[in-house]
Amino acid sequence: HNFMNETHFKRFLMIIKSAGFIDRSMIRSQNALNFAYIVYLTLRNQNVEQGKIEQLVRKWYVMSVLTGRYSSSPESSFDLDIKRIDELGVEEYLINNIEKAELSDAFWQVGLPQQLNTSVGSSPYFKVYLASQVKNNDKGFLSKDITVRDLILHKGDVHHIFPRNYLKKHGLTRGRYNQIANYVIMQSEINIAIGNKAPAEYFKELIEQCKDPDRLKKYGNITDMDELRNNFRMNCIPEDMDQMTIEDYDRFLVLRRNLISEKIRAYYESL
Repeated sequence: HNFMNETHFKRFLMIIKSAGFIDRSMIRSQNALNFAYIVYLTLRNQNVEQGKIEQLVRKWYVMSVLTGRYSSSPESSFDLDIKRIDELGVEEYLINNIEKAELSDAFWQVGLPQQLNTSVGSSPYFKVYLASQVKNNDKGFLSKDITVRDLILHKGDVHHIFPRNYLKKHGLTRGRYNQIANYVIMQSEINIAIGNKAPAEYFKELIEQCKDPDRLKKYGNITDMDELRNNFRMNCIPEDMDQMTIEDYDRFLVLRRNLISEKIRAYYESL
């Protein structure tokens, strides 16, 4: 009866939201959600303190999304995990077994960047990245005040850093220009202003906009260089975008996948 207790389930969903998954569109795996709920109920029944429950549930959910733990043959994974949790306890099993095996340095440095090499916009890895931005209270790309949280809740758009039409014009196919490493959450009006300019062109204009605050602001309202750099950092934008043209696109994707992976790692470790 505990499984369907509405109060428990609402509390559980609050914990998932507190990890940055604030919208239904960000939940890609019902299995991962279901098992995280089992973890929640198990910890509750063991009278584990609330703060610890929240931490372990958040970590378990994000770990299982990142590793695709329940995406193939979920029943056997469920059975195995329940058995191990009974033997070892949630914390011991998660931290000393699963994390050591599945979330080693190799995962963060090689495995996750490889998983980010995809053009599937609904990729669970991209959703975890967005959750990390929500959790960190990050601003949208080039936004002075509007947060990623606001943009997601108001169905804000995902846009291309190397504009789609710019890449199309250079003959790139859909699978190449829609790489998730080319995506940012961004206000539509800023995106429209960028149009199909090469990054080298519009990033130079952004820097000009900060050097001379009296100029007409073309893209967003940031007019301070430190603030701009900070916005790049929170959106995992590589350093030398003001030099980048079509020749740099592949290098850009590699750099950005690594930055996104580092951000997700810091986020996971902070849960």
